[in-house]
Amino acid sequence: MKTLKTIAAMRCAVCAMLAVCLCWAMGCAEGKSAADPRAGDDQPLSEFEQTKAKAEKGDKFAQSNLGVMYDSGEGVEQDFKEAAKWYRKAADQGEAMAQSNLGLMYHQGQGVEQDFKKALKWYQKAADQGNAMAQINLGFMYANGQGVEQNYVTAYAWWNIAATNGNQNAKKGLPQVAKKMTPDQIAKAEELVKEMVKKNPKLLNKK
Repeated sequence: MKTLKTIAAMRCAVCAMLAVCLCWAMGCAEGKSAADPRAGDDQPLSEFEQTKAKAEKGDKFAQSNLGVMYDSGEGVEQDFKEAAKWYRKAADQGEAMAQSNLGLMYHQGQGVEQDFKKALKWYQKAADQGNAMAQINLGFMYANGQGVEQNYVTAYAWWNIAATNGNQNAKKGLPQVAKKMTPDQIAKAEELVKEMVKKNPKLLNKK
């Protein structure tokens, strides 16, 4: 059973600083597939059916995973609207990966009407929980003035935090945004990182 799914081919990479890191943890069944009581023990449920059954019972991880399935077209016909619907259900329960993915859908206008302010809102919720992908995408929005006033200092701060959390794209992107900043701005960004982490230690996803 996979624990992490990245739909890299569907997303922009370093230049756009957009990526999706989709979670396949906690909500998936381990080992033997469950049997469908309506069909008999010899007809196990598919992974999609198992996930949907859990999602419909309110399991936030299953809801997030179901969103992934619809988003990627794995086990079911690709449907961005359904993906957004299930991401939202999980996001409303505080599931960080779903919040990040819902933010990305608003950012790109997939399954929902493009709305930078809503993208910013969901990225922020996920970023505050230490989700590195949301942090890097949040930095992208600040760098480009999407849904918020352009601010390279804040963008650099978010990429710095994402890089500390191990995101390789953030590590590659930091020097690029630094080229557009003065030494004084970089110093301010580094101080901002300290202030942000002090205010919310959960920004750093310590494992």
